[in-house]
Amino acid sequence: MNLDKGEEIVGGWATPHIPQVGIYKLLVKKRRDGKIEWAHFIQRDNGLKEMVSRGELENQEQVDALLEITHRNLKKFCGVELQAADYEVRTLDRKKASDTKH
Repeated sequence: MNLDKGEEIVGGWATPHIPQVGIYKLLVKKRRDGKIEWAHFIQRDNGLKEMVSRGELENQEQVDALLEITHRNLKKFCGVELQAADYEVRTLDRKKASDTKH
């Protein structure tokens, strides 16, 4: 997910490693137009990102609902829970950005 000028990170969540699957990740950002954009995917052990899904939300209540549904399904089917994840914001030339709002 790219973070453009004026956008901010709402949050990032990930599961512990799931054997033979990888790590499930969920990223959420707020765009300049106020819309909330999310992306979730599985990052395989070899680094590939698969099963990428994206969508838009209108407000924080919808973000909370997305988190609850995702959390419940991961617990039910994989036995793992989403956890708040540390993340790095990098520029396109791979330099670390110092803030979550551009």
